Amino acid sequence: MAMADDAPGSAVVQNQSSASCTNASPSHATLKGMVVGFSQSENEQNPFRAAETASVKAAAKQAGVARLLYTNANDSQAKQVADVQSMISQGAKAIIVAPLNATGLQPALEQAAEKNIPVVTIDRATAGTPCRDFITFLGSDFTVQGQRSADAMNVATGGKAKIVEIQGAYGNSVETQRTQGFADQLKKYPGMVLVAAQTGNWSATDAQKVMEQLLLAHPDIDALYSHADVMTLGAMRAIQQAGKKPGTDVRIVSIDGTRSLVQAIAGGSAQADVETNPRFGPQAFGTLKAWFNGDKVAQAITMKDTLYTKDNASAALSSGSTY
Repeated sequence: MAMADDAPGSAVVQNQSSASCTNASPSHATLKGMVVGFSQSENEQNPFRAAETASVKAAAKQAGVARLLYTNANDSQAKQVADVQSMISQGAKAIIVAPLNATGLQPALEQAAEKNIPVVTIDRATAGTPCRDFITFLGSDFTVQGQRSADAMNVATGGKAKIVEIQGAYGNSVETQRTQGFADQLKKYPGMVLVAAQTGNWSATDAQKVMEQLLLAHPDIDALYSHADVMTLGAMRAIQQAGKKPGTDVRIVSIDGTRSLVQAIAGGSAQADVETNPRFGPQAFGTLKAWFNGDKVAQAITMKDTLYTKDNASAALSSGSTY
């Protein structure tokens, strides 16, 4: 089902759901010469989004599509709906979407379904009926990411810590599951206490302000769990400005696996980073190929994510597997 991709750090499938979707009337159309849409959700100043878009564009080129209709919603749900609807009117025969939120795409998905246009969702799950509104979801297991973060925090702190959590924007499945996974796993470690949690809205600026407030309200905190590297970097600036040393006075566990944060781990300014691999392009186009051929497509395809620590950070940086 997947297209080959030998680039460093390429997404690798960890597992697939037993539930699947199958095209009842396969056209056996080839991707070569096809018009395909890709709706990105957020600004590409975020390294994750930049790498995700680059992966889809590269895979589109490899597949030989006639035109890739690319749009960026720039954090606007209304714009993302309009973007997808515009792709449909422009003749897209397949659409890849990185949903902004867990709900809100229904009008666009319904329009695609009416025209039998397959939709592949990547990174974030969105509301809808599998096999009708979308044929699959490609992404990480965000609950497991939260659990792995709690385990990494236990190792980083020796099982004793006063933790603050900077969460992603409320209203999407990523934030919800990373929060829940961490909270559930934290119950296994009675010496680690979650003191406070607040959203950083996936923003370095917002996270810096939040961390400043948390340090003032809880000066004795000694650990940070952050839902995204971009927020972690903002929080690290606040820690430094408070006269504390990231990675020493405040132990840090993050999620994403960006080059900047893995460099911080290698340099001792952070302890661990659970990867979220953004390179979905080959898998997305491989899934579309399978759909048009009438092959079974798993409704959920989970990618394998690396845990970066001091033990493997330098090697990962040298290999180019970070982004």
